[in-house]
Amino acid sequence: MSGSSRRVLHLPRPPRVRPPLGAALAALTLVLCGLPASAEPASAEPAAAYDHRRCGNTSGRVLLTLDDWPYDHVERAVETGAYLKERGIRAAFFLINEYASQQPQVARTLRRQGHWVGNHTYSHPHLTTLPEAEARREIRDGVRSTLLRPPFGDYGPRETRIAASLGYRVCTWTVDTLDWENSGGRFPDVATLRARIRDAPAEDKRGGVVLGHLFSNFPDALPGIVDDLRDQGYALCRNTGPTGPVIRDPLRC
Repeated sequence: MSGSSRRVLHLPRPPRVRPPLGAALAALTLVLCGLPASAEPASAEPAAAYDHRRCGNTSGRVLLTLDDWPYDHVERAVETGAYLKERGIRAAFFLINEYASQQPQVARTLRRQGHWVGNHTYSHPHLTTLPEAEARREIRDGVRSTLLRPPFGDYGPRETRIAASLGYRVCTWTVDTLDWENSGGRFPDVATLRARIRDAPAEDKRGGVVLGHLFSNFPDALPGIVDDLRDQGYALCRNTGPTGPVIRDPLRC
């Protein structure tokens, strides 16, 4: 329709409705308190601050995590992931990309199995000892994810800032099994690892994060660890199907 032939309809203006006295007084109170008259009381609790030790796990369930790369054979990560999937458990694997990039099917398989795969840097250095540009490169070139586990748990405000600028949240742990300690060429045995988790404080297990490693006896201890946790009344993160690189906060346990 052209502008010259458009008809403008002049509709009658609706009558002005005055707000009830109570609503007017409420609006006036908000203004006097320095709030906009349209403000409404918050209907939800404020979001909890992110806790790097719990990695965003607010579920009350236990998150099992496995670090590093199975240097002896790559099948160990996949076999461990398959076992946990069979038991309905979702774990998080933090892989060193220097090795994971040579076998990209491992991360893909773990995600298909329903596990999270996080960034453990490219070559596993102490990030705090590196110049900023090198620390950034180590994080940037790690396995693509949104969770970063700093090697050795070694990080500070600078590393947190760098990680955030690259889209990562720092994720450490509440229970360290110390499975990585090597005494005389031997790692702690299965019974020792089970006992360390059984005896860990309840507040560190409920809604907590357990640290283990792929190169230690931790994968062999997992059947007993899972049984022990469940016998103690703890639930574990549920495996609800395939995952992707984006790991949300809070975790969907």
